[in-house]
Amino acid sequence: MADRMLQFVRLPQLQPEKRAVAERRADFDEIYRRFGPPEAARQASRCSQCGVPFCSVHCPLGNDIPDWLKLTAEGRLEEAYELSAATNNFPEICGRICPQDRLCEGNCVIEKGYEAVTIGAVERFLTDTAFAQGWVRTRRPARERGLSIGVIGAGPGGLAAAEELRALGYAVDVYDRHDRIGGLLIYGIPNFKLEKEIVFRRAEQLAAQGVRFHLNCEIGRDLPLGELRRRHAAILIATGVYRPRDLTAPGVTLPGIVPALDYLIASNRKGLGDAVPDFDSGLLDARNKRVVVVGGGDTAMDCVRTAARQGATSVKCLYRRDRANMPGSMREVKNAEEEGVEFLWLSVPKAFSGVQSVQTAHLSRMRLGLPDSSGRQSVEPSNTPSSRLEADLVIKALGFDPEDLPLQFAEPDLAVTRWGTLKIHHRSFMTSLPGVFAAGDIVRGASLVVWAIRDGRDAAASIHTYLDQEAAKFAVAAE
Repeated sequence: MADRMLQFVRLPQLQPEKRAVAERRADFDEIYRRFGPPEAARQASRCSQCGVPFCSVHCPLGNDIPDWLKLTAEGRLEEAYELSAATNNFPEICGRICPQDRLCEGNCVIEKGYEAVTIGAVERFLTDTAFAQGWVRTRRPARERGLSIGVIGAGPGGLAAAEELRALGYAVDVYDRHDRIGGLLIYGIPNFKLEKEIVFRRAEQLAAQGVRFHLNCEIGRDLPLGELRRRHAAILIATGVYRPRDLTAPGVTLPGIVPALDYLIASNRKGLGDAVPDFDSGLLDARNKRVVVVGGGDTAMDCVRTAARQGATSVKCLYRRDRANMPGSMREVKNAEEEGVEFLWLSVPKAFSGVQSVQTAHLSRMRLGLPDSSGRQSVEPSNTPSSRLEADLVIKALGFDPEDLPLQFAEPDLAVTRWGTLKIHHRSFMTSLPGVFAAGDIVRGASLVVWAIRDGRDAAASIHTYLDQEAAKFAVAAE
């Protein structure tokens, strides 16, 4: 009903209430409270139902956002959820961790004076309601195809592909080196953004669907890729990228200077009740320490906000550009500032010093130059004198690169790009090895969870097409 929509002219934008800073710094629970049905309906009704929905255009999954917003405003919540889930395997996860301010909400056509529709919070409300009401059903295949597919990696890309392929009737085996399903959703993203029960709930759905999981199994170490290819009709590599980029500065090898992922995995494992020796020894615990995080992406934001919750004496974030050129979500920057994090813009460490461990970060000041090939302003040293910063724990959050998979998998014919990512055919997702496909960060480089889901879905469709074509070839040959 049209009269229920276009309410942005009289209803202000409302984000879910955040818990008080002192309260949320004391635990790792999610910081946003949840919309109730009235709040979700009112915020959904602000949608202008525009003819060209830029929110959908700029969503990697192409979610039909205006339509499920309209259904939410009309109280037709089960239909709204079904529409949301039709293009997204994990809408409850995307509603929590997607940088909506850079994607759907950031491209809302409502004029700035009225502010964007609160899309992410409504998406989260819909799926949480669907789970509570029993609307989330296991996708069972109409028939079994008698073929099995191996998926390497139980992160968002691999899981999305596994669900799609199992729904098509393939037997699906997922192999992962960790002891839990979810990849970075479990070990890389802190609870205050994504509580682990949300991921476990989806894992149970996939297991009920018939997806088989082989955990603590690293391909190349515990099982050769060649053996996997003999077991399965097709393989999907969705390992992600985990090798941390490093600093090139004197003193960078001092104890107390650690990679971001090591730090986040230790914190998440501790929260899950695991024994974490490096955390218990204090190496990866920020309590009572002066913490410096180097980097400006979402991983850096996860690190600074984790350190604040662990009881750090101070938390500072160094970024070589300014706030406007920061790659991380501005919403996350604001949350971090509220929680006591100090940002030092246009700053880079040029050296570290200390006796038995790091004690001081020596900083150089930078200035912005001309735009580089990506369109972002380049950085160059300024004439400002250098400065010193006391630090007991330095966390390097500079991004991630792929492992050497041809070496790790003992498959020298597995082609890679000059960046070390797997080379695929851009339409089929197939690598240089017949029947071996790849998707997600291992192809595009470190990126967003929502892009991994999209790639997993597209790769699953390509694998299905490939196996259908192979079956047709065998049928012709047999005639």
